Amino acid sequence: MGSLAGELTRRKPLDLMIAEAGSATESGRSGPPLRRTMGLWQLTLLGISSVVGTGIFFVLGTTVPKAGPGVVLSFALAAVVAGLGALCYVELAGAVPVAGSTYAYAYASLGEGAAYLVASCLILEYGVAVSTVAVSWGQYLNEVTSTLFGFTLPDAVSQPPGAGGYVNVPALVVVLLCSLLLARGTRESAAVNAVMVCVKIGVLVFFVAVALTAFDSDHFSDFAPHGMGGVAVAASGVFFSFIGFDAVSTAGEEVRNPRRTIPLALLLTLLTVTILYMAVAGVGAQPAGEFGKQADAGQAVLAEILRDVTGAGWPALLLSAGAVVSIFSVVLVTLFGQTRILFSMARDGLVPEVFRRVDRKRYTPVGNTWIVGAGVGALAAFVPLQHLADLTSLGTLIAFIAVAGALVVLRRIAPDARRPFRVPFYPVVPLLSAASCLYLAWLLPGLTWTLFGGWLLLAAALYLGFGRRHSRLRAGADAPVPDAPQDADTAGATSGDEARPSAGPSEPAPPHV
Repeated sequence: MGSLAGELTRRKPLDLMIAEAGSATESGRSGPPLRRTMGLWQLTLLGISSVVGTGIFFVLGTTVPKAGPGVVLSFALAAVVAGLGALCYVELAGAVPVAGSTYAYAYASLGEGAAYLVASCLILEYGVAVSTVAVSWGQYLNEVTSTLFGFTLPDAVSQPPGAGGYVNVPALVVVLLCSLLLARGTRESAAVNAVMVCVKIGVLVFFVAVALTAFDSDHFSDFAPHGMGGVAVAASGVFFSFIGFDAVSTAGEEVRNPRRTIPLALLLTLLTVTILYMAVAGVGAQPAGEFGKQADAGQAVLAEILRDVTGAGWPALLLSAGAVVSIFSVVLVTLFGQTRILFSMARDGLVPEVFRRVDRKRYTPVGNTWIVGAGVGALAAFVPLQHLADLTSLGTLIAFIAVAGALVVLRRIAPDARRPFRVPFYPVVPLLSAASCLYLAWLLPGLTWTLFGGWLLLAAALYLGFGRRHSRLRAGADAPVPDAPQDADTAGATSGDEARPSAGPSEPAPPHV
């Protein structure tokens, strides 16, 4: 069995990890493997959907008072930090094209204990992010229905506890609707997501076009009233708007040609959202002092800018409607990422078996999806979240640090593994990524760190009580060896041979729905 130290540091072999992805033996009684249904376009839209959420719709109200017009630099700084992490993700996604994202990378390099804690960070990030976003959905929905029909839900059933409500019914509804869509199938979810992403990008482009008509260079006169320290502090808050693109790499087993598709989708996602965010932050349509006043009054900042610029209500209504669509798509994609991390953990025996069972008709982990949806929906409906939002940023920053570490270690222990993309200026880039993430994490409030420490203690207790005893690596040689994967793209993942096009999946095609 080995000592606890040996169990915490045992690594999952890279070739075993890739062989398990899509193998018939691995599936067994848990159902068929996940199906590869997404291409580059669909995966890029999934990434954009996971990043462009409520963050950009409200983050200016809380960050402009800290950085002034220099918030544009805050976005640039956050983009650089996210970009350094993205480069590390790109290399690892090509070398380890399986479900699980950072968890899988850490398991192959840093060991089982670190992988479990990293997965706990991601589950916290996704769970809190979905809950916070779902709460906002009800508020924007009320704004739309009020403008159109003069009707809003009472605060008792449309606000979270602590904000005048008892149960947030819209938040629960949006989570359950997204769970239903994900349970129906990945292809259907990706198609709906593509439409919603186009809508919210269109809405933000509309905002930039209208707001630029009121551009005034005087609004940038006091560019950084609190110096570069204020810009840096704002960047730690702005970083919330960039998180989520790691959800792209959780789809490693549902993407065609993952070694090429995942890296390209990650880079396209980051490039698109960085341009979009800096355009929104730099329109210069109102003085910096107005942002804080609008946020304190509970107003939607971007909607108020459009209302002031045009003198009409319909542009603000259009923006609010876009926010409703945006939030729905973020909930959808974030739930997707959380279920795939749990799927990968269950395959390794670290969480219960129910999380890896794939429905034979839908080719999705239906039970997993509904369990996660119910838990996140309950969190959004009943738990006050005002002190938890920063946990999303902290969980992501820790995950980015783990990715940088995993890249360095994997270069050392698996130097011959196939890597379609290699991080330039190695090891400077991963070291800079880890250092910059540590800096932004250090700027977060002490309460956030206290709550985060409590969560890690809970995760450690769950690992010691369940994970270490049920780990498939604990069984060692007794564990069955999976069949070779049927997808030719992943079959040669650890060799130097180029992948040949797949003749198609070996399992029977699902019935047409």
